[in-house]
Amino acid sequence: MLNPRTNKGMAFSLQERQMLGIQGLLPPKVETQDIQAMRFQNNLKEMTDPLQKYIYLMGIQERNERLFYRVLMEDIEELMPIVYTPTVGLACTQYGHIFRRPKGLFISILDRGHVRSILDNWPETDVAAVVVTDGERILGLGDLGVFGMGIPVGKLCLYTACAGIRPERCLPVVIDVGTDNETLLRDPFYMGLYQKRDRSQAYEDLIDEFMEAVVDKYGQDTLIQFEDFGNHNAFRFMRKYKDKYCTFNDDIQAVGKPITEHRVLFLGAGEAALGIANLIVMAMMEKGVTQAEARKKIWMYDKHGLLVKGRPQETDGNQEVFVHDSPGTVQSFLDAVNTIKPTAIIGVSGAGRLFTHDVIKAMGTLNERPIIFALSNPTTKAECTAEDAYTLTNGRCLFASGSPFDPVTLDGRVYIPGQGNNAYIFPGVALAVILSGVRHICDSVFLEAAKTLAEQVSDSELQEGRLYPQLSNIREVSLQMAVKVVQYVYTNGMAFRYPEPMDKDAFVRATVWDTNYDSFLPDMYEWEGVNFNPKTD
Repeated sequence: MLNPRTNKGMAFSLQERQMLGIQGLLPPKVETQDIQAMRFQNNLKEMTDPLQKYIYLMGIQERNERLFYRVLMEDIEELMPIVYTPTVGLACTQYGHIFRRPKGLFISILDRGHVRSILDNWPETDVAAVVVTDGERILGLGDLGVFGMGIPVGKLCLYTACAGIRPERCLPVVIDVGTDNETLLRDPFYMGLYQKRDRSQAYEDLIDEFMEAVVDKYGQDTLIQFEDFGNHNAFRFMRKYKDKYCTFNDDIQAVGKPITEHRVLFLGAGEAALGIANLIVMAMMEKGVTQAEARKKIWMYDKHGLLVKGRPQETDGNQEVFVHDSPGTVQSFLDAVNTIKPTAIIGVSGAGRLFTHDVIKAMGTLNERPIIFALSNPTTKAECTAEDAYTLTNGRCLFASGSPFDPVTLDGRVYIPGQGNNAYIFPGVALAVILSGVRHICDSVFLEAAKTLAEQVSDSELQEGRLYPQLSNIREVSLQMAVKVVQYVYTNGMAFRYPEPMDKDAFVRATVWDTNYDSFLPDMYEWEGVNFNPKTD
């Protein structure tokens, strides 16, 4: 009863209660999971504050894991924004104030030399997927230190809810090397080290030790997902580890339509922008465009302006391939739009409403179907609202956001904003990687996943303005994606689990975890006709 993995609450049968020695510790009634789910769903409907809903949902997870996932999966459209972005961002900022029970592993810079023994303290031995953060860049909220644990926990909730990965095979980890957030350093409820973020060789050594310890304990094909590290470290670690470990960073998303005809202008030039840009380049190259030509079609605008040659501010080495000759005088993002004439603008700046009315109107003037992606999270950090995008382009734009917006009604037509959420990608990819024994994840896997996602948007959904399938169907979307990725990795020699399954669809679906309660009754039966008396003459 005290273990959320095995607890069924009042759904324990009378026989189970008697056999397990818990008779009398529960009310006499034996309930079905249906009734339990209805109770929690009714309670959630009475709540209006998203943070209170988050606390309540996480409380269910801490007490009854299967019931938690039942409730989450049955209303994924309403509850994903609670357990994931945008509410998880608010929960992270308040993590020490709403803390109930620890989830995951906390490894500090002071634990160097002892990471393996900390992993040994984790009760589950068959871990297949690890999501790890150091809390330096949580969504668009900045350095939250240990409070960033909400992100790995939320990600792994979606591994299970969306792709059916068994929750006991998932491990959330936060690595505490301090924080540069002065507010947290003065907060009596902060739960990490009260020190400035360690940026010395000790930090590097700790991450190395962590990676080695995970593989040593759980195996070479353990999936390790980096999440919300600072840009300067995220790229460096991906370059360092991608050919040595089974690892990825999921800040990558894709853009639809005939890709080779697009010119893309990014607002923001960090990790997310570069991830998306490189995926677009790959997609263009697949259609016959050279890498150099594809890169010329992508421009980036950061807090210092356009990334152009000769500008006073230095550019990061990862940005160099998207630094172009100056197109002329550009003093604002609106100038950049009018000068470059992009077909798509993609906001990943985390700086709020920088797609101004003038910017949106300019995109509508330049393009018959302008692409406007305001992908920054949480909702308050989005570059524009869905209502502004549709209204100012007379409903002609293709709009997507990182966090959800309500449908927009314009001239009697209802437009349903697409949520460009990486939750459409990472659970399915993770499931495929785990099942096929992939040891190194290349970018082409994500391109394959993006193409599979695009194929699952129906014509009727496109007519509604949707660029992504309905969230209510995300389990099936993830499973179909996993099947396609499994096929891809076996075809391209990336899989190491043999023998190769012939029916990959059946192979994937047979592994999916469900929310039905297990029975704790042993397999009992009689031996018919047996005689236990000794033979007599």
